[in-house]
Amino acid sequence: MNIDNLDYGKGGGLIPVIAQDIKSGRVLMQAWMNRRAVDVSLETGKLTFYSRSRNSLWTKGETSGNYLLVKELIPDCDKDSLLAKVEPTGPVCHTGSDTCFGEENPVRGASAGPDFLLQLEDLLKQRKGADPETSYTSKLFTKGLKRIAKKVGEEAVELVLEAENTDNQRFTEEAADLLYHLEVLLLAKGLGISDVIDELRTRYKG
Repeated sequence: MNIDNLDYGKGGGLIPVIAQDIKSGRVLMQAWMNRRAVDVSLETGKLTFYSRSRNSLWTKGETSGNYLLVKELIPDCDKDSLLAKVEPTGPVCHTGSDTCFGEENPVRGASAGPDFLLQLEDLLKQRKGADPETSYTSKLFTKGLKRIAKKVGEEAVELVLEAENTDNQRFTEEAADLLYHLEVLLLAKGLGISDVIDELRTRYKG
């Protein structure tokens, strides 16, 4: 992106920016940027805005620690607004919600959409550092890669065996167990479900 081509004139020196989760595609928040905020965002990798009430720059997360890590800045066709594709490190809204538009994280109870596995992955990352005595996920990580891989194998066998039965609910439960443990294994390998999705896309011939 050539930031020199952005049009700040229509907004009196400011342009609106929409922050979007690069993994799930969820809209997180809207704010304003001036030229310096764009520069700082690109320099630091942390999304930085211009506060109209304080007349100063502010970096999202500078107080809470919940930063928006910049992955891409995309201007619209008129070059007078920006789409910021980001990776959030925590809740975005000051209310504690994941977005400023009232959408709850599917992992925490809302209906699960297509991005559920990505949301689950974010939760597993958080649980990784939890107390192994109270978190099964944390306990898995502490047991190491070999034990996690073995657990995935065990769950795969249980799913195959359940496929021969007529209880679809039980089969679905086993499939969920396998997907959960597979996500843990991917994280233990330094990967994520998006890496698997990318590989599937390269194979897609449609």
